[in-house]
Amino acid sequence: MIRISNGTEEPQEQPAEELLSIGQVSERTGVARSALHYYEELGLITSLRTSGNQRRYPRHLLRRISLITVGRQLGIALSDIKEALAPVPMDRLPSEEDWVRATAHWKLVLEARRRAIEELEDRLMGCIGCGCLSMQACNLLNPDDQLSQQGAGARRLDSDEYSE
Repeated sequence: MIRISNGTEEPQEQPAEELLSIGQVSERTGVARSALHYYEELGLITSLRTSGNQRRYPRHLLRRISLITVGRQLGIALSDIKEALAPVPMDRLPSEEDWVRATAHWKLVLEARRRAIEELEDRLMGCIGCGCLSMQACNLLNPDDQLSQQGAGARRLDSDEYSE
């Protein structure tokens, strides 16, 4: 048993086999210790503290960290990952229902991302596929920089139409 604290209540005894050190978590997930610290700062994961102020991670966070890693590999912003994982508790072993709620939301986010990528692909392939290389007929044309009035960045590809 390890005496731990989450900073908000009286320290409690936890089974040592259910808590992992940051090194163990890093080794098991392939995520650098510095990234784990960063994820914790962002509220994506949480740790408990021993009486010696060492971080200990509940074993059940391994799945959450793995999902964060996969999301990052797919180019999903950490803020979107945090939002998708919000229904999954960090203070206890998540239930199947917790995961179902989270995956339902995340599936919607991924579907919207996939549609946006497919739209971009269609526009690029249309432009490249026809071979005209015409700046007058291009679907991505922005005469006189009209879209600058809507703000910075890729306005057509970053609109609500593609991110819902």
